[in-house]
Amino acid sequence: MNVLGIETSCDECSAAVVRDGREILSNVIATQIELHKPYEGVVPELASRLHTEWIAQVVQSAIAKAGLTNKDIDAVAVTNRPGLLGSLLVGLNFAKGFAATLDIPFITIDHIRAHLYASQIETPLAYPYLGVLVSGGHTVICRVEGYDQIEVLGTTVDDAIGEAFDKVAKHYGLGYPGGVVIDRLSKTGNPNAFLFPGASLNKGDHPYDISYSGLKTAVINQLDKFWDGESEKSPENISASFQRTAVGMLLKRVRLALEDTGLKRISAGGGVAANSLLRSELKDLEKGGYEVTFPSLKLCTDNGAMIAGLAYRYLSDGFRSTFDESASARVSAFKKNYP
Repeated sequence: MNVLGIETSCDECSAAVVRDGREILSNVIATQIELHKPYEGVVPELASRLHTEWIAQVVQSAIAKAGLTNKDIDAVAVTNRPGLLGSLLVGLNFAKGFAATLDIPFITIDHIRAHLYASQIETPLAYPYLGVLVSGGHTVICRVEGYDQIEVLGTTVDDAIGEAFDKVAKHYGLGYPGGVVIDRLSKTGNPNAFLFPGASLNKGDHPYDISYSGLKTAVINQLDKFWDGESEKSPENISASFQRTAVGMLLKRVRLALEDTGLKRISAGGGVAANSLLRSELKDLEKGGYEVTFPSLKLCTDNGAMIAGLAYRYLSDGFRSTFDESASARVSAFKKNYP
């Protein structure tokens, strides 16, 4: 089965063709980063306009690179939640039209579930395992029982980890996207130049939840308070110290979740799963007997391959979507609602 996957949830316009859920025949990603860079963040209206301009060309490029024609596509999958509503609608409506024209199955996919599934395409991991989703909009620690069976154990209660990276980078004028720049600068910085605090939430009721708002505030507004008094207050040192604390906060909860659940397998996904320190720290868990996987760098970013890969599982189990499906900017299942 050749599944065409379309992803337009934010600022990546992507289409991919995946055969039988595992063989990635093509994965075209047209990034908008350079066009959003002057604003140091994604401009929703600009993103949706660019998706409208690019989507047809990106899809046809993906099909051509797969060595196929439109008639060789057996099903179409598309992200319809969560994300920027205008951007989601561009991909959703294009996918509906494509599927209707060829009279082939059509299915909508949850962007977050696709990120959690991405590593399974390249390196299958037996269920159950601990899933760690880290991106610009979400930080989720969950128990994954199957491709569509996810129990959320903990989430961010304010800024997601990727969002905190972007805001710190923007404040100090380090560049955009923030996560990539901070990761690069950290490689030559002193991670102990600033001893930033890691937030501690209610340990009884929410042991795996995480908050990055306090860390972000400390880095932006209270730099001198946490300075070691000797190191240079350079972008490299600020980046390294912030990154060390941000990743450390996450790993503390991951280790706790592994201990409490007894799970011996772990998989990470999402844009921040490309962070070199996070990947290194997660890999280090293998010394404790854990099996660790994460996607290749190209499957960490928003991409059509993860959409098509997950869609194959749904399609194989007989799931289909109807053309009255709409888009949703939010998914409540991956957010904690505190009383």
